[in-house]
Amino acid sequence: MADTTPFYITTAISYPNGRPHIGHAYEAIAADVIARFQRLQGRRVRFQTGTDEHGLKMARKAEEQGRTPADLADEMSSYFQEMCDALNVSYDRFIRTSEAPHHRASQAIWQAMENAGDLYLDRYEGWYSVRDEAYYDESELVEGGAGEKLSPQGTPVEWTVEESWFFRLSKYQDQLLELLKTPGFLEPASRRNEMIAFAEQGLRDLSVSRTSFDWGVKVPGSDGHVMYVWVDALTNYLTGLGYPDDMGEFWPASLHLIGKDIVRFHTIYWPAFLMSANLPVPQKVFGHGFLLNRGQKESKSLGNVTDPLELAETFGVDALRYFLMREVAFGQDGSYSPEAIVLRANAELANSFGNLAQRTLSMISKNMDGKLETFEQADADMTLLGAVNDLCANHLPLCFGNLSFSVGIEEWMRAVHACNQYVDEQAPWGLKKTDPDRMKAVLQTLFMALRDLAIAIQPVVPEKATALLDQLGIPESERTYAALSDDGWFHRLVASGFTVAPPTPLFPRLELPAGEA
Repeated sequence: MADTTPFYITTAISYPNGRPHIGHAYEAIAADVIARFQRLQGRRVRFQTGTDEHGLKMARKAEEQGRTPADLADEMSSYFQEMCDALNVSYDRFIRTSEAPHHRASQAIWQAMENAGDLYLDRYEGWYSVRDEAYYDESELVEGGAGEKLSPQGTPVEWTVEESWFFRLSKYQDQLLELLKTPGFLEPASRRNEMIAFAEQGLRDLSVSRTSFDWGVKVPGSDGHVMYVWVDALTNYLTGLGYPDDMGEFWPASLHLIGKDIVRFHTIYWPAFLMSANLPVPQKVFGHGFLLNRGQKESKSLGNVTDPLELAETFGVDALRYFLMREVAFGQDGSYSPEAIVLRANAELANSFGNLAQRTLSMISKNMDGKLETFEQADADMTLLGAVNDLCANHLPLCFGNLSFSVGIEEWMRAVHACNQYVDEQAPWGLKKTDPDRMKAVLQTLFMALRDLAIAIQPVVPEKATALLDQLGIPESERTYAALSDDGWFHRLVASGFTVAPPTPLFPRLELPAGEA
């Protein structure tokens, strides 16, 4: 029976002080694969992404350009929404933290934390990284060139002195350690161990307001103070559901999908804010790895920053999505290059899967006038269909449910390879003269296998999988994972009089752009 429990997934909201890069695309695509997968499982899904528009970094960037932070936010946020739309990211809500409802929600959670006695006014003196929008203890700093102090992320820090509201983070140390040690709350294990070690050193109260700039959410009842950008940014997950009014069925979040560099904010600060406000904590936080350009982190100084929309335009949206989910073990760092995308897409999508679909449907169209008919299955047919169905209906969903996308796609490829091996063994082109009935049985067995393959891979290559399911005549209501256990679909299709038309190639072979080879 399908699981119909609500599923709320969020990405980290992107900081729009520059245009989107491949890392933003990677997270958005991964979240979309999860959202689509859960919908196909029958769950009611809410998927939120957006932009985090406040803070000193945005204020300074706008000042450099001689414009207002709001003007900069409007322009830059539009690029992130455009990226999501171009990459076929099926979000339900694209949130912007400059929206009025978000200011209201942020002030409501602040008030709840104040009511709990967890906020107090004091003076902050310490190191602050504008780029990370994060405070660091002296012991966390590392030496840069010429004796410069840097954050653990290698970003510049500056000594900051100002009046500030503080949050009693230390009060929640025991509860947070218990939460961090809860199986499944924070994954992968390496991130969990990191955060447990951090919390065990002792948590200090956190400065949660600033007076040195005014681009942010105003602290209620405290003139001159704006909220520390992370208080406001993290609250977006509640804003999108209607907080402080009724949030409906989707809170607590099922999954916060984030980069590994912001795990502390999501698994220590955020749960503490929620505990203080008497709200349930998220069920799971997953800190994925970085995507490296030929093994190097992208940076403007190296001149290796990649526009994800250019990659999608060059290689196709679905080929890019497939590569990112297939190539990288999710949770670890991974590397990409144009050569790697072309190699993977050609070997698996064009040569293996696309060619299988093209040959099968072309032969049915040409040699059977596109007409399907009931047939008697031989042992080889039943063996293939059993293996393909097991890999598509059981193995892939199990892996995707555990966020092991590359392993799940590997299982799916096993099914594709089994089909291609079956084609080679059965040689339907030869059966046309010697045993036309057997040829029909072989081609229709492959037709049935293609349906399972297309349903299973929908979360990863939604556009191409939909195109293939359309060519196969599968009704939209019969494209869920539950449909994979339906034994009567082929007979219903035959009875409907559906005819296979000459197919359109799904995955043309890719070429490297000139100058890349």
